[in-house]
This record gives sequence, C-alpha cells and structure tokens, in this order.
Amino acid sequence: MTGTSSHLRATAEAYDAVAVRYADMARDALDGFPLDRAVLAAFAELTRTTGRVAELGCGPGCVTAHLRDMGLDVFGIDLSPVMIDLAREAHPDLRFEVGSMDALDLADGELTGIVSWYSIIHTPPQDVPPYFAEFRRVLAPGGHLLLAFFESEGEPVVPFDHKVVTAYRWPIDDLAELAAEAGFVEVGRMLREPHEGERHRRGHLLMRLGE
Repeated sequence: MTGTSSHLRATAEAYDAVAVRYADMARDALDGFPLDRAVLAAFAELTRTTGRVAELGCGPGCVTAHLRDMGLDVFGIDLSPVMIDLAREAHPDLRFEVGSMDALDLADGELTGIVSWYSIIHTPPQDVPPYFAEFRRVLAPGGHLLLAFFESEGEPVVPFDHKVVTAYRWPIDDLAELAAEAGFVEVGRMLREPHEGERHRRGHLLMRLGE
C-alpha cells in the first residue's frame, strides 16, 4: 500500500468511526459564524448561474445543503461511506457520492465551482499539489475554488492533534502559492480568529481558475 492510499484509508476509517457524533455537531456548524457564511455567500454569488458545483469532503452534507439553499446546483463527495450514508439520509433531495479528491470520477471541465471546506486539512503537505491539479482538471476555465482550512499563524506547516485524525495548519500565503502554481488566481482571502471553543485561526481562500 502506498503512503497516499494508506493515508486516505486511515482518514476514511477515522471519520467512519465518529460519523454519527460528527454529524450531530456539524448540523449547526455555521450558526454564529457570520464571516464563514459571508465567504460562502460570496462564492455562491460568483457561481450561482454558471453551472454545477461540488463540495469535496462534504461530510454529512450540511455545507452542501447550505449552498443549495443559496441557489446553487450542488452535490457532495466524501471519502467516508458512513458520512455519505448520513448525508443522503439527512438531505434526500441532494446527490452525494463516495470518492477521493485526488481522483474524482468527473469529466475534465465538468464543474464551475468547488468548495473544499476543511477537507484538505488531513492531507500530508507533499500530497496537496496533486489535489490542486485534480481541482484544476475538473473545473472549467474561469471556475471558482473556495478553500477553508486551519491557518498556522506565522509558523510553517504545522501538524496538530485534530479530534478525528492528524491534521495540518497552513500559512495562508503558502497555500495560495501552491494554488497559483496550479493555475489559480486569488480573488480574495479571509482570516478570522478562533471563536470560543476553537483552538486555531481559520483561513479562507477564494480563487478563480485562469482562462
């Protein structure tokens, strides 16, 4: 088994094990976070009339449903089969599929938008560029990508003990640079400080694929 496949299997198994509890916590995850909702609203405004959007790493589908409620033609993909079962149960009107962000079962240029909402956080740093390459492949020129992640607050990439499985905090400039190398142009960024009960600063990057 390669390092990449073993990492993916470990991540899927870890989320399968906590899926029901995680879904309960995630149900109201955007309540009380106006800046997070504002970033999603900006993405929705840019993609609402352009075509299909995917949330990659959708978990139990809460953000996917939020994007649907803002008028997007959206579906979700996640590595965890149990999470996908929960998403389908909670949102039977939406499409959810099991899949990996590094090998999407989508045609070239099929999407006009991608949301990766804290879904690259468990990816070892050396494996992040292939994810951006896959995002580029499935996005149409001019399509938008929204990333949410844990920001490292001036430090290099930092692993930390996420409640589910090891995750990484990224310098926002470094992540933006990797995306630029894959052909993405930054539209805007948002950093917010941790709320009560959160440990780390949150980073958000909104990008557009070059024409």
